[in-house]
This record gives sequence, structure tokens and C-alpha cells, in this order.
Amino acid sequence: MNAMERSFAARLAPALLPALLLAAASVLAAEGCPEPADLQAADLVGTWEADLGNRWDRAQVELVPHPTFPGSLSGTLRRAGTVSRVAADLDDGEFAMEESADGARIDATWFGAPVAGQCGREIRGRWQAGEDGQPRGFVMKRVDAAAR
Repeated sequence: MNAMERSFAARLAPALLPALLLAAASVLAAEGCPEPADLQAADLVGTWEADLGNRWDRAQVELVPHPTFPGSLSGTLRRAGTVSRVAADLDDGEFAMEESADGARIDATWFGAPVAGQCGREIRGRWQAGEDGQPRGFVMKRVDAAAR
């Protein structure tokens, strides 16, 4: 390496150092996260905020282990002063949840997947009211301290 190349490298290194450190930190943080396909339903137990695309369509979802079906989840969804029951599963990285106002009929379905690199703290997918409702995107984010 000649003097000109050394001088260029000496000027370039300090400029690249912050970017390299940030990239290294991202890789190290992601190493502790399971891949979405490796998550289990138990990893989703806790409190979530669900957003269906605008500020009026927010809900709080509480997921707990299902009392009857091991490996599945149940819980509640609170939106606009109403409480619905939910049942959910996570299989091979695919999230499915059914919402029911009366505990007997399915009022809405949620299909999505945990977001890679978020350690099971975010799920994105499609929500649909009834069988004929217009599908809408949703984002669910963990809000409790139990999140990884």
C-alpha cells in the first residue's frame, strides 16, 4: 500500500467506524432472537396492542395458554369498550387467531406471521371481519415486560 492509499484509508476508516459498529450491534442483537418459524405459542403469551390501520381501530389483546388445548392460546381482545374472546395458534411461523364477541361464533379472523428480527414482539398480517368482510392489514406489538 503506497502513501496515497494509506492516507485515503486513514481518512475513510473513521467515517466507516460508526456504520460498522451499528451493523455489528444489529447482528449481535438478532443472534439472541429465534427465527419466526422457531417460535412457539408460549412465546406469544402476554399483552399486545393491535392496530388495524388507523387510530380508531386499536385493540388490546391478552394471550394466555389455552386451558384445554396444550400448545394453543386463548384470551381477550378489548376494543372500543367491548371485550371479545380469542383463540390463537402459532404453527411453523404462521399465526392464526379467531375473535368472537359471544364465545360461540367467529366474528373475525387474524392471519399473519411474527416479524423476523423482532424476537416474537411483533406480528403482521391480515384481519377480516366475518367471511365477506374486506381484509385489512394489522400489526400487533408486545407491550408487556415479559417480551424478549
